[in-house]
Parts: sequence; structure tokens; C-alpha cells
Amino acid sequence: MKDRHLILTGGTGGLGTKVTQLALSLDAKITIPYHSLNEVEHFRQSVIDAKVNFIFADLRDEKSVLEVFNKHTTVDILIHLMGGFSSGDTDKYSLEDWDRQMTLNLTSTFLVCKYALQKMKENGYGRIVTVSSRAALEPSGQLAAYSASKAGVIALTRTIAEETKGTNITANTVIPSIIDTPINRKNMGEKNAEDWVKPESLAEIICFLGSEKAGDLRGAAIPVYGNV
Repeated sequence: MKDRHLILTGGTGGLGTKVTQLALSLDAKITIPYHSLNEVEHFRQSVIDAKVNFIFADLRDEKSVLEVFNKHTTVDILIHLMGGFSSGDTDKYSLEDWDRQMTLNLTSTFLVCKYALQKMKENGYGRIVTVSSRAALEPSGQLAAYSASKAGVIALTRTIAEETKGTNITANTVIPSIIDTPINRKNMGEKNAEDWVKPESLAEIICFLGSEKAGDLRGAAIPVYGNV
């Protein structure tokens, strides 16, 4: 990743912080879109003296996403970690919540991939890494919207991989189970946390997929389940 420009969404979160730290150690030039100043302040407490460029953006809005990419002549790597989770019985789930999950998890992925691809095609190089979920492959009750949106991420990423065959642009996705982040420990308790996917381990896989060495991987959907 040396001197490669990386746009990293969700870079201030529990997983994102680990990905940022690793990408910095690999000498990437990082831009992190953010949606609130609280995200940035929390991040700066976790990553000291990080050489990161922050840019305000709403990744659910096409105009805002376009502004992010128009500020850069080169985008070598896109790692899209941003997403959200909600649950509820299908017959009681509101259309508003359904649309929110689709927008947050799938539409945002489409938008950042769309404009990253344009830059990558201009420059003849690119690595796209998205994040789905085990729930996309193994749906369970109360997760209709989340599972469907994350399944869409896999389909979208594989479509991009097909469209970029014959180029030096790749697209791959990782499929984690529960990630051992502070927010998940808070929401789910710590009883089985040792079996969850470690963010440091997942960051290694994500950064490999974002590196030049991963040029032969296209359309991969890599399960990372820990011991769950």
C-alpha cells in the first residue's frame, strides 16, 4: 500500500481503527469520510499522530459522495466498512426501517464503489474491499432487512469483479461473523466474546485484499467466522 491513496469509510469505528492503524503502517495515504465530529475525536484518542485526511460526507447521498471523490485525482484503494444493524420480526418491521437498512448497507456501498471505479478506471489500477456479514449467507429470524442488504453487498461486489476482468482493478468482500468490538461487547455481553472475530485479524485480511499482492483475487467472498 506504500504511497497508495486509500479511501476508508467507517475508519473511525472499532474495526476501522484497526484497519487504519495497519494501513498507516503500510504507508498508505488515507482519507476517511466522517459524519460527525464525535467520530473524529474518538478516533484521535485511539490513533495517535495519525497522518489521516478527514472529509465530511453523508455516504447515503450521491451528491455528497461525488464531492468526496471529486477532491482527489487518484483513488487507488476503497475499503468500505460503513454499515449498520437492526432487527425485528418481518411482519412488524416498518418500511422506514427497511429502507434505512438498505440505504445504510447497500446503497452506500453502491455509491462509493461507483465513484471509486471511475477514478480507478482513469488511472488503470484499483482495489475495492467491501464488508458483508455471515447473516447474508445464513439468515436467521428477525434479520430480514440486514441479511438482504448484506447479501446485496456480495452480489454487487461480484458484479464489479466481473466488470473489471482484464484490468488491474479487483473487487472482493469479507464475510465476518460477530466482530469483537467495544460496541458489540456492550450490546451483546462478553460471555462468548473470546470466540468472536478479532478486529486485528480481520484488518489483516482486509488490508491484504487492498494491496497490490491481491491482484489475482477477484470476486472472492471470504468467510471470517472466528470460533462462532
